[in-house]
Amino acid sequence: MTRPFAPGDHIPPDLLLKAYANGVFPMGESADDPDVFWVRPETRGIIPLDGLHVSKTLRQAPFEIFFDRDFEAVLAGCAEARSGRMSTWINAPIRTAYRELFARGHCHTVEAWRDGRLVGGLYGVTLGRAFFGESMFSRERDASKVCLVHLVERLRARGFVLLDTQFTTAHLKRFGAVDMPRRRYESLLAEATTGHAVFYP
Repeated sequence: MTRPFAPGDHIPPDLLLKAYANGVFPMGESADDPDVFWVRPETRGIIPLDGLHVSKTLRQAPFEIFFDRDFEAVLAGCAEARSGRMSTWINAPIRTAYRELFARGHCHTVEAWRDGRLVGGLYGVTLGRAFFGESMFSRERDASKVCLVHLVERLRARGFVLLDTQFTTAHLKRFGAVDMPRRRYESLLAEATTGHAVFYP
């Protein structure tokens, strides 16, 4: 982990994409902290796209799934305080940076809706044939899990080869996430950022 990038309220989008291409991503200490630091973990989490573990219950979950329908609402949902996490790393510079990537077509959402309400979602960055998962949230049971299932299905259908989760958690490991040494990850990353895949539309 390296610190800090710079104080202020702006990360140039081209710099952010270059960072992703080199295995680096930004974080903030808290929502109110104006600084951003760059992270390059020694061990990286990925979900192999051919190794997703999905239960029958998730496949039958009663949500409508949309892509890129309401980026701002997903970003806000990911930044919400929740049980076990009262603060968030999604600060003002982070919000601005990913809005700009969304406008450029390099940031995307998967969203779970029920009865006209957004009840879960995730967002991440695309570059070449790689998808870098950033954050997810649920307001109803299994909503973010269902979004993850639909994310993997879309990535496979659209020719993506790498799903980066940054780190692994017990939650992600249930879906097949694995830890990978940085050198091996960066080799996969170099391959994934060559070529082209289109997430949406």
